[in-house]
Amino acid sequence: MICGMDQDAVTAVVDRFGRFARDEAPGRSAVYEAWARRVVDDPAVATALARIAPARRQPPLVFAVVRLLGAPMDDLDAWAAWVVAYAGAIADECGRRSVQTNEPLRCAALLPALALIDGPIALLEVGASGGLCLYPDRYSYRYRRGAQTVALDPPSGVSPVVLRSDLEGMPELRMPKVVWRAGIDLQPLDARRREDRAWLTGLVWPGEEGRRERIDAALDIAAADPPVLVAGDGADALPALAAEAPRDATLVVTTPGVLAHVPGARRAAIIAAARTAGRWITLDAPALHDGWTRRVESVRGGFSLALDGDVLAEVDPLGAWVAWHPGSGAVRR
Repeated sequence: MICGMDQDAVTAVVDRFGRFARDEAPGRSAVYEAWARRVVDDPAVATALARIAPARRQPPLVFAVVRLLGAPMDDLDAWAAWVVAYAGAIADECGRRSVQTNEPLRCAALLPALALIDGPIALLEVGASGGLCLYPDRYSYRYRRGAQTVALDPPSGVSPVVLRSDLEGMPELRMPKVVWRAGIDLQPLDARRREDRAWLTGLVWPGEEGRRERIDAALDIAAADPPVLVAGDGADALPALAAEAPRDATLVVTTPGVLAHVPGARRAAIIAAARTAGRWITLDAPALHDGWTRRVESVRGGFSLALDGDVLAEVDPLGAWVAWHPGSGAVRR
């Protein structure tokens, strides 16, 4: 018999995984959709996952953990039995993990804002994970604008990481000159460590073709020239780390998609610290905070790309498309 509090936890699991199966997984991962539906339909599996702390029950986190721990992938009944058998280990591992999606394709969304900043650039990211968004100068870009493709490559030639994105509008596009790169994360990941690489690639959903290969190639770039990564709270750690940037470079602080994972009061502190330190580039949902000089509502359901609070474009949260706003008030300097 399940006690009242445990029943509430089971109900919460069923509700959350039901939303995931209905709204998030379809069209993106058939495996995760099937797993989520099994959680909803199988009380034993839902009860096993109810042992996970509420703050760590996000389906992408739970499913990445069960894959990391060796759950069978090709038999749904065997998967469900495995989850029940290893419920304690799953709860423990989820308790020490967090979703640290590190998608280098976001650099395709950041690049038009970086192009407005005269270099050399010292790049500092809050919520850096493994630092893969700190290498916009090491990746190649292929922007599709209708029938036209705009290609940019590093001076050394075509990169092992080629980022493809759809583009609307006519932003200036040029490769930035990055001379220093650093990041802050609660749990930084090291591209040189096998365990950290396995976790980052394991966060890719089954069925996302090409994404794992892109992250693997970006990890090789980061491992060959590691950034400075420090563990800490973004607002607290930012001033000291920013002080290490070379004085002859323009410091640019980026917060691509991280502020949604920060409590509201701390968001304002991170934004203030970023603006105090230097230029600030962010990718966020329009209603997430009040850091904009003017709010531009979403037309396509994307995020706002902004430089120093000036909204430049609506973008896919992971960089798959960029819709440039004509007449943006951002100033190149």
